[in-house]
Amino acid sequence: MTSSAITAITITLDDRLRLMTAALAATSFPEMAQKRRRHYAHAHARATFKYMQDHGYKNHAAAVALQSLLDQNTPLEALFTLVMQFEPDGFEVANPPRWMPAGWNRQLWDFFHTARLRDYWESSRTPWDNARSQVEKVFASTHFKAFLLPFLGDIQEDFLFMPNIGYPADDEISIRAGDRLIAIIPPPQAWGDSPPWAYDEMVQHTYRAALMAYGRLLLTAYLRANAEKVQEASKKDLPVTDQFRALHPNWEDQFVALFLSAAVAMYLEEHVSQAEAKAYLVMEKKARGMAILPATINVLHRYLKEKGNRYHTLADFLNVFPAQLRVANKIVTM
Repeated sequence: MTSSAITAITITLDDRLRLMTAALAATSFPEMAQKRRRHYAHAHARATFKYMQDHGYKNHAAAVALQSLLDQNTPLEALFTLVMQFEPDGFEVANPPRWMPAGWNRQLWDFFHTARLRDYWESSRTPWDNARSQVEKVFASTHFKAFLLPFLGDIQEDFLFMPNIGYPADDEISIRAGDRLIAIIPPPQAWGDSPPWAYDEMVQHTYRAALMAYGRLLLTAYLRANAEKVQEASKKDLPVTDQFRALHPNWEDQFVALFLSAAVAMYLEEHVSQAEAKAYLVMEKKARGMAILPATINVLHRYLKEKGNRYHTLADFLNVFPAQLRVANKIVTM
């Protein structure tokens, strides 16, 4: 494992995570991902897929078991979380989940050596090093914990970021590994059939992906710890569209999605530039139909102004959030 802690965010290339990105290339995952949403994978991901196919590694027991897990719709987050429970040397695991195929950790360890992945990654070291250096530039100065403090309180967890030039090539993964929150993020997708952008060429995307990854894990845990107040607030519907409600069926999911999208815009404006924040707002409205985003930002700014007086915590604010958002949505425009 190689890592760099030049900022509050540690950039990591953990071989267990890289193993999972490579093992996915030995299954039908790349083809299924393309059928779900057309995208242009990084050249290293495509080369890894060819490497796995050419050497027949899709027939390895570890890849066969992984294919079965994917066929059962096992979440990618669960798979990446599991491999981080393996000991780095030998892949021993103390308390495997019930859904893990018997002996799969040892099969993956054999797959790691049979496919000579350490040599393979060394032969393709340049794209991994480039991705890491790009991300280090983006996160040379970050204020995520200070920004989230008024909303979620003091954050004890460490933030790790792994640039993922393997698979999944178009999905962002966020996992918790002990006291570490890990964002596993592919490079920004370009339009059409163009190769992905470099991480530091699309700063807005990289900040958004990281802040959403850490924020989702932290906010979900925060809401779970304040379940009674969430239950009370959820009696009041949020003024979201039917399309948004279809993507986020329950109140908590809707709140998380609204909060995170607004938080990214607020962070960009405060710590990057107004231009980046504006571009983000336009993209969210155009690509994701987030017309309610300016109103959400307005309401969260109001919370920050009144925190310490009318509200002591975000949990205290949840009950009035729906009504305030409804009013703001009628008067606030982008």
